[in-house]
Amino acid sequence: MALLGADYLQRNAEHVNALNVFPVPDGDTGTNMNLTMSSGVRELRSKPSSSIGKTTEALSKGLLMGARGNSGVILSQLFRGFSRSLAGLEEAGTVQIAAALQYGVDLAYKAVVKPVEGTILTVAKEAAKHAVQYARRTSDVAELMHEVHQKAYEALQRTPDLLPVLKQVGVVDSGGQGLVFIYEGFVRSLAEIDGQLDTYSMPSEAAPPEEVAVPIIVPPIRKQEPISAQARLATEAIEFLYDMEFFINRKLSGQAGAFFDESAYKRALGKDGDSILVITEDDIIKVHVHSRKPGDVLNLSLPYGELTDIHILNMREQHRDLLEHEAVDSAVVDYSAAELLAGQAVQGVPPGQVFEWAPFGIIAVALGEGITNIFLENEVDTVLSGGQTMNPSTEDFVKAIEALSAEHIYILPNNGNIILAAEQAAELSERNVTIIPTRTIPQGLAAVLAFKEDETAERNSAWMKNAAEQVMSGQVTKAVRDTTIEGVDIREGDYIGIKEKTIVVSKASLLEACQSLIANMLDAGGDLLTILSGEDAEATETASLCEWIGEQYPDLELELQKGGQPLYPYVFALE
Repeated sequence: MALLGADYLQRNAEHVNALNVFPVPDGDTGTNMNLTMSSGVRELRSKPSSSIGKTTEALSKGLLMGARGNSGVILSQLFRGFSRSLAGLEEAGTVQIAAALQYGVDLAYKAVVKPVEGTILTVAKEAAKHAVQYARRTSDVAELMHEVHQKAYEALQRTPDLLPVLKQVGVVDSGGQGLVFIYEGFVRSLAEIDGQLDTYSMPSEAAPPEEVAVPIIVPPIRKQEPISAQARLATEAIEFLYDMEFFINRKLSGQAGAFFDESAYKRALGKDGDSILVITEDDIIKVHVHSRKPGDVLNLSLPYGELTDIHILNMREQHRDLLEHEAVDSAVVDYSAAELLAGQAVQGVPPGQVFEWAPFGIIAVALGEGITNIFLENEVDTVLSGGQTMNPSTEDFVKAIEALSAEHIYILPNNGNIILAAEQAAELSERNVTIIPTRTIPQGLAAVLAFKEDETAERNSAWMKNAAEQVMSGQVTKAVRDTTIEGVDIREGDYIGIKEKTIVVSKASLLEACQSLIANMLDAGGDLLTILSGEDAEATETASLCEWIGEQYPDLELELQKGGQPLYPYVFALE
């Protein structure tokens, strides 16, 4: 059921992307939901079981760690609640399924600080509410899921009535549509098992599958291709060379009633290891650690339960193979092992800083070589590659947190669609983590510049948040479809100017779009305008823009930086 649900979502991810309200080229809801669901499916396939409790638990764990963007985090919470409600059950009837759907909705609403109706939350809520009522009238799970799908589809059609911007643009909610596609896959899977596929009509506009069992394909993600962190690492620098991953099954405890103190367990692992990740879900504990002494790790874990799915890899051996494959001379590289700990998305961890326990550490999200370098030059320790489309997952954040040797860690998401994943990672980690809710790159840069290493965590948090709120952000990109938003007529291929979260201008000319956007931003005044030029920005166009600014606003201080960001030729920060 989950496999076909994920398959239907994957097949229609671009359709979901097209429903994003802003007609920008990096609409990403479908991509994020697909990547999140694919992560769940991989975990599910690696833990096959006939028990619905164990099956949903595996799916939930994969979704939780692979969650990307707001839509992905909410989806992971829906299934996390679903899993918890069915925990311990071998089978489930309609009443239990309906209750699990409702519990998932309850958990998802709690995960969002300010729930907005007319979104995936509304679609899930209405479907679950109907399921609880309908479950009393049937014992057929396929029939119940058909009703769930139908109600979700009806709720989806009403989302424009609840969220005015959807009605204005003429679309339904993208996250809600993604959930409807998943539910449609569920229904088709159950109907095929019962031989009742022709019984149900499903009006979700999903593309029919060519066959039932199709591998889940993760779409390629556009990202930078610098020299890999692994290629920069000296083999001998991998201090904790054994990469270990396993599960502890508490139900099969070696010592009856053995109490599991997660904090003490992590401290014990940390005495001779790093990259520690411990996730506890009821009676299952997932452990990941890099260690010098794998035998000691296993002996430490045995009292708490039976060890399963044990994987131990020698990272030095892997690294030597990698260097041979890439034809890189390992004698000239000197980066420490921490670059490996946070995964390929982590860039720029300075050597020599990793194993010192600093009072503060900062993690930022950015895309573009220039912007990344600006962050690294201004107190940021780790930069996760990501932006509107390439959202870092919860697991990316967790690994980056664990890899950073600092007493207190700040995270700058620099995108509103990444904040939830960062918050979820902070909850999973035992470290002291503060999320500075920056929604744009300019806000993130302002927050970093306000940081003072000799101040307390509380004062720094307040100053960084305040600094982020004081900067006005603007950006220009190309429209990917015709639409009208808040009185602005937009044609596909036009350049649109976005001030904060609002499209304020649409022009056929990039220069004219920039000029109109800057003029709009300066209506409220300002002393300093910073321009971050993207990878598609032409030098002549940049020069013309700077010349125009100098003529029109002679008293305005202007600063030009090469950001290198994709899709957005120019990003502006006004202070």
